Amino acid sequence: MPIIYAEVAADFSTTEALEAAIGPLKLAREALSWKAAFLAGKAYKLYRRRGGTRCSPLPDFYIGAHALLAGYALLTRDQRRYREYFPKLKVIAPK
Repeated sequence: MPIIYAEVAADFSTTEALEAAIGPLKLAREALSWKAAFLAGKAYKLYRRRGGTRCSPLPDFYIGAHALLAGYALLTRDQRRYREYFPKLKVIAPK
């Protein structure tokens, strides 16, 4: 998903360097579905209503919604937010 690619790209000087780093992982690249975008927007609105700040970007909610609808597990360091707003999402959180 381009959103995740953009977040990872910040640590690389060129596209080629990023591609060289992630190439061996053989990652699938998928587009964000309209259903996931809708679910992300609803979760983000709930987050803001509950007092969430804009420090938590909407793209994090896109990522959670996409993973949930695609049936994926999500590897994250921010397990609390994903568990709260996407309770059916399988979350993998390193300790």
